Amino acid sequence: MTNNDVLRRIRYTFDYSEPKMVSIFALADTEVAQAQVTQWLKKDDDPDYQNCSDVMLASFLNGLINEKRGKKDGAQAKPEKRMNNNAIFMKLKIALNLKAEDVLAIMDLAGLKISKHELSAFFRRSDHKHYRECKDQMLRNFLMGMQIKYRGNAEPGMSESKKAVAKNETSSDKPAKKSLYRST
Repeated sequence: MTNNDVLRRIRYTFDYSEPKMVSIFALADTEVAQAQVTQWLKKDDDPDYQNCSDVMLASFLNGLINEKRGKKDGAQAKPEKRMNNNAIFMKLKIALNLKAEDVLAIMDLAGLKISKHELSAFFRRSDHKHYRECKDQMLRNFLMGMQIKYRGNAEPGMSESKKAVAKNETSSDKPAKKSLYRST
C-alpha cells in the first residue's frame, strides 16, 4: 500500500475535509498547504498526483494521535524517516486507543480472523524473534474494518449482512457463547 492510499482511506473513514487534514498535520507541528494535501489525495493516475513521503505520513499519524488522544506534555515526537506497515498499524492503534480485543473485532468486521498471538507479533520490535512483518493485505483489512466500524459502511459491493453486523456491533459487544450443553 502506498502512503497516499493510507491517507485516502483514513480521510474517508473519518470523513475529514482537506482543511481538517491540514489542521491534523498542524497538531504534529508540520505545516502543509491545502493544495499539497489535495495532490496527495488524488487518484494515482491523475496528472496532479504526488507521492506522500514517509515523513509526511508519520507527521499526519502523529497529528491524528494528538487529535484523538490529546497532546502529550513535552516536545512533539519527531516523525519517523522510514515508515512501514507495522509502524502505520501501531500508530493507528495508538490514535484510536484500541486494545488487542478491539483490533481483533475490527479485523473480524473486515472478514479476517487472526489470533491474539498473531496480532501481538505485528507490534513487537523488528529485532524480536517473534516479530512479524505486516503485509499490505493485513493493513488493508484493518483499514477496511476501521471504515466499517467508524463510518458504518464499506465500499460499494459489501454484502448487506456485513453492513448490518457493522452497524450493530460495537467494541464492547461480545458475541453470545454457545452452550456446550443441550437445552432440555
